Amino acid sequence: MNHVKIDQEFMLHFMENLINIPSPVGYYVKVSKFMVDSLTQLGYEPWVDNKGNIYVRVAGQNKEKTVGIVAHLDTLGLMVRKINADGSLKIVDIGGINYHSIEGESVVIHTRDNGEYTGVVCCNSHSLHVFKDAATLERTSENMHIMIDEKVSCAEDVQKLGIRVGDHISVNPRFTVTKSGFIKSRFIDDKGGVAAVVATLKALKDHNLVPSNNVLFMFSQYEEVGYGGASVPDGMEELVAVDIASVGPDNAGTEFDVSICTKDAITVYDVPLVDKLVKLAQEHHLGFQTDICTGGGTDASQAVRAGNNLRVAAIGLGTYSSHAMERTHVEAMENTSKLLLAYCCG
Repeated sequence: MNHVKIDQEFMLHFMENLINIPSPVGYYVKVSKFMVDSLTQLGYEPWVDNKGNIYVRVAGQNKEKTVGIVAHLDTLGLMVRKINADGSLKIVDIGGINYHSIEGESVVIHTRDNGEYTGVVCCNSHSLHVFKDAATLERTSENMHIMIDEKVSCAEDVQKLGIRVGDHISVNPRFTVTKSGFIKSRFIDDKGGVAAVVATLKALKDHNLVPSNNVLFMFSQYEEVGYGGASVPDGMEELVAVDIASVGPDNAGTEFDVSICTKDAITVYDVPLVDKLVKLAQEHHLGFQTDICTGGGTDASQAVRAGNNLRVAAIGLGTYSSHAMERTHVEAMENTSKLLLAYCCG
């Protein structure tokens, strides 16, 4: 397996295209079409369930066992909470966005009739020249609003545009890759994980590799609100979630490694399965760390919390500044994809 190459150019190009498609939780139609089309072009036969989750089944040498790999397509975002009297929009966050990181950022309001309007995220005390507390007011949903880039001055003007309470709002991701290999963008969580999984699927095709067991690849929705992986198809024995791994003072992982999670805020991961992933990472000389991820959960931990009879594990590309303007490195992406390939074929 060490001779198998991950198509880095494809992975980064796919990741950029994916990140630039808005998919705040629940707003999944466009990203689903892109995923189905992309997987079909790779030679697979994807299908979609009632919740919007996308699946690809790859037959293995052992037809009696099925394992799963899952990464989520939904991202953080905003919704219209109220149309204010002055024509601005009161907002509520979806999935725990960091308002400090989006102040002044461009957004798109997506209406029910497929209209799109741009705007900007502002603090209610938006100017140091006007408000004494502009620098100190806490950035929360109650203290933020959106100014629409249209000539509106009252709620009626906004309603005439077709904007309603409950409309989704996506935030400009600002994807970029530096010459040194750093990837900077919003929504690396978890579209970086999805890109690593799809690169693995491409490598299986490119090198005519047959997994050891049947592998069901899953691309979920609703992970950011806690139930993306709550239901999984019958017959699966184990599930590996692919997500970001936070980088911080108490974390072992770095932006160059794939982290193998031993525990998160929901569960302790299956020890034999974690041990297997560690052994595979060592055998294939991958950059990796074992780590504890206390800040949240994954599709895999959501799956066991929902009562599915599974052995579960989670791996993630080391990512700095989660739920804000995130950063990782192409080496973390490649280490993640290579570990997935080793897991499939090991």
